[in-house]
Amino acid sequence: MALTKDMVLGSLRGIPTPDGTALPDTGTLSDITISGDRVLFSMTVDAAVVQQWEPVRRRAEDAVRALPGVAAVLVALTAERRRGAPPPPEPHRHRPGQGDAATRLLPGVGAVIAVASGKGGVGKSTTTANLALGLRDLGLRVGLLDADIHGPSIPRLFNVHGKPERHAAGDGRVTLIPKQGYGIKLMSIGFLVEEETPMVMRGPMVGAALTQMMRDVDWGDLDVLLVDMPPGTGDAQLTMSQAVPLRGAIIVSTPQDLALIDARRGVAMFAKVNVPVLGIIENMSYFLCPHCGTRSDIFGHGGAREEAERMAVPFLGEVPLDREIRERSDHGLPVVATVPDGPLAAIYRSIAEHVRDAIGAGAARAAPAIVIE
Repeated sequence: MALTKDMVLGSLRGIPTPDGTALPDTGTLSDITISGDRVLFSMTVDAAVVQQWEPVRRRAEDAVRALPGVAAVLVALTAERRRGAPPPPEPHRHRPGQGDAATRLLPGVGAVIAVASGKGGVGKSTTTANLALGLRDLGLRVGLLDADIHGPSIPRLFNVHGKPERHAAGDGRVTLIPKQGYGIKLMSIGFLVEEETPMVMRGPMVGAALTQMMRDVDWGDLDVLLVDMPPGTGDAQLTMSQAVPLRGAIIVSTPQDLALIDARRGVAMFAKVNVPVLGIIENMSYFLCPHCGTRSDIFGHGGAREEAERMAVPFLGEVPLDREIRERSDHGLPVVATVPDGPLAAIYRSIAEHVRDAIGAGAARAAPAIVIE
């Protein structure tokens, strides 16, 4: 029998909420997304009572997971402050300098780095994947979190699919084991839903899903966790800046003016939340004809380097527009892993060396407090 929304709601009816109301009758549930044997939905509650609802979220996950035919469940708990409501009591607010909550979120991770772009289509995910492999080649233990909830690319780039394994943690929680690709630990919403399933999520649910993919994933001990951010400067970027002590951010851009305008916005956004920008990468920097060797600057050239100099941030390197990068990425064969001795892999490893040196020079930053009214 096919899994239905009514079956999911029925499993939730026996779960009491803090005031004793059955969960489906509280008005807190989002639409329920069913993708094969995987179920996703959120619960949105007032920010003042969110801690009281965390046990409800766990019981909801357990109840839905117990349904026949369910293999994976994601229940996001989101908090929205009511208009005119006072802020949470002072003892519960996270201040700059208080790293405890963020440390518990990713306890074994040395440095968390956001890889971002001001706009889509600049090759950020491909760059992130090859940068992760370049850091691996330098002897670092590397993880990669796909934070692009609406357009996850990492499963395809590493040709890794299927549901993550689960195991029971010591505190009674069920945690996910990251998938592995070319020696990189991977986590993506794409492992929990079918590739063509649309992810219809409001901003708060995106933030909660990201938090859950950090909190409920057993990342183990890592030197670096790269976070492949969605394009833009929205909820995902704010969530990462607030919840995690980011060591820094990397901006990926192409050389043309339109992309650089958005790259500036990305640099400015991270500056506002006190996240250092480790540098800018110019992707699709130039094109070398594979037949005659003629160089063409299709998108211009050098714009990202000039922008980095203007903004006084490091320039990490140029990556050419190359058919081999595209073809191998489409087939889950990133060039650093599959053509390790080629000139393209050397470019990514050079960028990785700059990143390694940058994160080795600074201490972890405490997550700032960000309150969205």
